[in-house]
Amino acid sequence: MYTEMIVVIGTAITFFSICSSILIVRHVKKKISEMSDVLEDVKNGNGNRRILSETHELTAPLAYELNDIILSYESRLSACRQTEETNRQLMTSLSHDVRTPLTTLIGYLDAAHKGIVTGKERDDYIETARRKAYDLKEYIDVLFDWFRLGSNEFYLNIVTIDLTELTRNILIDWIPIFEDARIDFKIDIPEQPFRVKLDPDGYMRILNNLIQNVISHSHADKIEITLSDQGGNIKILLADNGVGIDKEDLKHIFERLYKCDKGRSEKGSGLGLSIVHQLTAKMNGTITAESVLGKGTVFTLLFPKQIEKEQELQ
Repeated sequence: MYTEMIVVIGTAITFFSICSSILIVRHVKKKISEMSDVLEDVKNGNGNRRILSETHELTAPLAYELNDIILSYESRLSACRQTEETNRQLMTSLSHDVRTPLTTLIGYLDAAHKGIVTGKERDDYIETARRKAYDLKEYIDVLFDWFRLGSNEFYLNIVTIDLTELTRNILIDWIPIFEDARIDFKIDIPEQPFRVKLDPDGYMRILNNLIQNVISHSHADKIEITLSDQGGNIKILLADNGVGIDKEDLKHIFERLYKCDKGRSEKGSGLGLSIVHQLTAKMNGTITAESVLGKGTVFTLLFPKQIEKEQELQ
């Protein structure tokens, strides 16, 4: 009797185990089928699909891992789409901003070359063509900088330099331009050296882009550039009394291809301030902007001050 009971219990346990195994296999097959459907949907472009699974389920670890992969895939795809849209906007802008002045430039030069205009009018045509050629070169230089920043070949030549002397040398070339544009300028650079570690060419591009931004877009007639020691940082302040930037636009001015519309010139690529922001960050600096409509804009750069070895030993 006892033996028969053991046999019955064993048979029941075996039967139960087999049934449980069958149910588990069926459930796993169902979940795998669901996973396959989700993955097929994702493959067809629906990146919002997710695999649902309870934590106690056998397939839960696989489901969660696949969800992470789908999320990562969708994030990368979104970034690619954003880059594609940016490149599309850039090509549209490039088509307009390069072809239009180039066509005009050729027109002026052809008129002068063919004798359609003579005397003073011919000289005026050549001078106009010269200015447009420089504008075109400036635009192409900005494009080159932007593409170079986004490439794997970009590198900075970081060295320790005297920022006061470098800034003076850069601003010397701008003084005649300020005078031609009838912009009053105030430059305050201390006599003592400010030692920082950065790329001289990169810093020159930052300062040149910020100044060019004032001349091209702000409609300012006053500009102020100052250097000062701010504890552990060197502060470069560039202020103008132009039309200012709307508070909503101010949030986006360092984004690539973003152009402010309210009261500012449409001239430009929308890349200059983005390049400034990227270069500043790559040299361990920061840049901020403050602005009031109708009163002007202030850009503030901060770069870490290089501590002299003598100070470090004290």
